[in-house]
Amino acid sequence: MPKWFACEVIGTFIMVFLGLGIVAATITSDATKGIFQIAAVWGLGLSCAIFITAHHSGAHFNPAITLAFAFQSDFPKRRIPAYFAAQLIGAFMAAAAVFFLFESKITQFEELNHITRGESDSISTARIFGEYFAKPVSHMNAVCAEFLGTLLLALVIFGFTAKENKSGPGPMTPIAIGMALTTLICVFAPLTQAGFNPARDLAPRFFSTIAGWGTVPFSHNGIGWLTVYVLAPCGGALTGAWIGNFLFSRK
Repeated sequence: MPKWFACEVIGTFIMVFLGLGIVAATITSDATKGIFQIAAVWGLGLSCAIFITAHHSGAHFNPAITLAFAFQSDFPKRRIPAYFAAQLIGAFMAAAAVFFLFESKITQFEELNHITRGESDSISTARIFGEYFAKPVSHMNAVCAEFLGTLLLALVIFGFTAKENKSGPGPMTPIAIGMALTTLICVFAPLTQAGFNPARDLAPRFFSTIAGWGTVPFSHNGIGWLTVYVLAPCGGALTGAWIGNFLFSRK
């Protein structure tokens, strides 16, 4: 196994495991108060994963970011499928680990609140794994939110890592990117749960389907699982990367 493949699996696992873990703890045990604490764990998880794996894989952990590097930078396009596979594997393993650790707490929460897993009301626990938007947020509003959020994330990544950006964070780039993700989650989570990452959403969503939630994860928002949480982030990342290249004349 190439080290870059292993690093994408490991890095995605670290980020998603910590992120889903804090969401599970919050839903089942009121472990946090407010969005910022959850967002901070996601941001710190991303920073840790980047520090560990960036040397070998570039630390993408996100199919949308991989596409951005492939079409707006010099990342070899032949590696796109392998990077996608590694990211999905890492995210799926993270979801499985969180479910294994929190299964008893999730079951207890469902029993106390009279929730039947697999029924429509079980969306409250399915949110531990996948992301969903709820009224009054419309489908188009959710698409725009995920597009803009991922655009800003990609712009930050391309801006911070551009050699032409003399005021960039340098060795502290992983921390700076983690802080950017934390900030973006605080703003966009009330709208869409702030995905910005097709692998982070799709793999755990699929896991929740086979773990007892049935069709709920793919039917609750209709086609939104594809348009909002897969296509919109990909389009946003490509646009944000293009803007970053335009600003810093990156070759």
